[in-house]
Amino acid sequence: MANSTQLKSDALLEQMKQHLDTDAGKELTKKIGLVYQINIAPKKIGFEEVTYIVDLKKGEVIKGTYEGGKPDATFSFKDEDFLKVATGKMNPQIAFMRGAMKIKGSLSAAQKFTPEIFPKPSKM
Repeated sequence: MANSTQLKSDALLEQMKQHLDTDAGKELTKKIGLVYQINIAPKKIGFEEVTYIVDLKKGEVIKGTYEGGKPDATFSFKDEDFLKVATGKMNPQIAFMRGAMKIKGSLSAAQKFTPEIFPKPSKM
């Protein structure tokens, strides 16, 4: 695992951490209440992936693996595709059909993982 890899997604996930501390973020945590694992690869899914946990039970974002059992759904993306989906530039269903996003775990949990859960990027 190359943790030294700088991903464009790091900034977005950092914003997500702060977003979950806001009232809108707390509302999201109450509404969704699921745990997502996001594997982000610099260039090719499955290689040098950086793992993030977006815990919408506790309202936190952690870099690293999930300690509380199994996440409800796991997503794998290339860095640029994750940004496109998270910022609403690519439809998650289309990303999945094109193979730009891979999903493991509960599909109903995965369907709740939409661009709406991400903070609107102020400037990226």
